[in-house]
Amino acid sequence: MPTHPPTVEHQTLRLTRVTLHVVTAGSGVPIVLLHGWPQTWYEWRKLIPLLADRYRLVAPDLPGLGESSRPANGYDQNSIASDVREMCQQLDLGRFHLVGHDFGGPCGFALACAAPQSVRTLTILDVTIPGIGPDISQGGLRWHHAFHMTPELPEALVAAREREYLGWFYREFCWQRGAIGHADIDEYLRSYTQPGAMRAGFEYYRSLPRTKADNRALADSGFRLSMPVLALGGAKAEARGRGEEPLDSLRAIASNVTGGAIPECGHFIPEEQPAVLAERLLAFFGD
Repeated sequence: MPTHPPTVEHQTLRLTRVTLHVVTAGSGVPIVLLHGWPQTWYEWRKLIPLLADRYRLVAPDLPGLGESSRPANGYDQNSIASDVREMCQQLDLGRFHLVGHDFGGPCGFALACAAPQSVRTLTILDVTIPGIGPDISQGGLRWHHAFHMTPELPEALVAAREREYLGWFYREFCWQRGAIGHADIDEYLRSYTQPGAMRAGFEYYRSLPRTKADNRALADSGFRLSMPVLALGGAKAEARGRGEEPLDSLRAIASNVTGGAIPECGHFIPEEQPAVLAERLLAFFGD
């Protein structure tokens, strides 16, 4: 851990389709960090100090979430990837490492497919690529996928109960108790109780059928990613860690894949095992 915490800067970028809130820290070769649900850029708060002395970290709030604007539609992976690509161009990032957790994973995958010349490496954390390899919903085991995909009902049932509902995920998907503390939950709730935020989060799930169809068509075409890929899952299935599933998924669509499971970890790898994740990333980038 650096002696002096890095300076974290916030900015707002106006893009063609959306306005993105973007957090940056450090200097050097850029690393773009794409968060998942029900989180924001804040999920990277423990990882940023471990990498900022060597790299430039760029962590946006994904469209619809955090402090970014909430479009009425366009939450499929390809639309989000297009927004992130425009962000990278506006920030003049050149070639960058790309890391995605949860829904940030498929969005990062789509960006790597669309702009392989810009992506040095791709890292996928505790998620499979929809439609490729192991099922992203684990055959219904992830019950909330179907619930969130239901039009209008989740918004109605969760309204004014966001703390109880989201709190269940922060608790049950986390093997390292306390990794997401009360103050962290307060920060996430500050974002997810804003008007339209829960709807936007559910729209990512409602876009899964389209995303799956797009990915299956891509796989059927014979396409394969050529850049190095690191695919990691949390080892503890009891805390919804996906274990080797991300690795199996990426091996079906990429040519140069390494990875495995992070011990003593559930779904929230960047918050549960930030030091282990930083070590794996630094070794991967170095190779």
